[in-house]
Amino acid sequence: MEWSIQRIAKLAGVSSRTLRHYGTVGILEPARTDAGGMRWYDEASLGRLQRILLLRGLGVGIPAIAASLERASDEEALAAHLVDLEREADRVQRQIRAVEQTLRAREKGAVMTAEQALDGFDQSQYEQEVTERWGADAWKRGQDWWKSMSDEDKRAFQQEQAAIVADFAAAKEAGEPVDSQVTQAIVLRHYRWIGGAWQQGEPNLEYFANLGDMYVADDRFGANYGGREGAEYVRDAMRAFAAKRR
Repeated sequence: MEWSIQRIAKLAGVSSRTLRHYGTVGILEPARTDAGGMRWYDEASLGRLQRILLLRGLGVGIPAIAASLERASDEEALAAHLVDLEREADRVQRQIRAVEQTLRAREKGAVMTAEQALDGFDQSQYEQEVTERWGADAWKRGQDWWKSMSDEDKRAFQQEQAAIVADFAAAKEAGEPVDSQVTQAIVLRHYRWIGGAWQQGEPNLEYFANLGDMYVADDRFGANYGGREGAEYVRDAMRAFAAKRR
């Protein structure tokens, strides 16, 4: 079985240009290219593309993806990704049940246990994810920093995040271009907020831009910005910010 580049692009929700770029950087070669220049992909290509899309969905950059593809076979890596996806699906289902139970309890005036209310919301689950992306030191540094803050400082930090999210939404609603002075002022606050969260001072610009990609690819983050459309607006604004500062 073979599929044209247009067919694969449509099914994967990416552009043909993106697939050609993946070929140029050496992470997804077509099975063959016909005499007319049309690229065709086979079943092995689909397995490789699954890996790429899963890693991109985690915010992993192209160089890191290339390195990952060299370290393990598609079968080994996809098996590991499957375990992660099943674990995430289980967590989401537990959260759904917990929220449903909370709503039912409030409607009926019933009592809920803390275990029922917080099932699926254990933040320690993110330790492995953060460690794999940015290293064990990043997780420890973030945890130590958060625990060292006073309740007032934590509230202020969370309020600033909420304000940034609200201001992004207002700018989008007002039709502000992503590179406008108004929107870029919001991005600067977001950039500094990220730096505070990771105690980096000024975050690496490539990392900052990739973080915007994660907002779009990962529904957990995109939900903070009103869904995919809002996340795409924030991502594009972050990219514009990074491009101007490089």
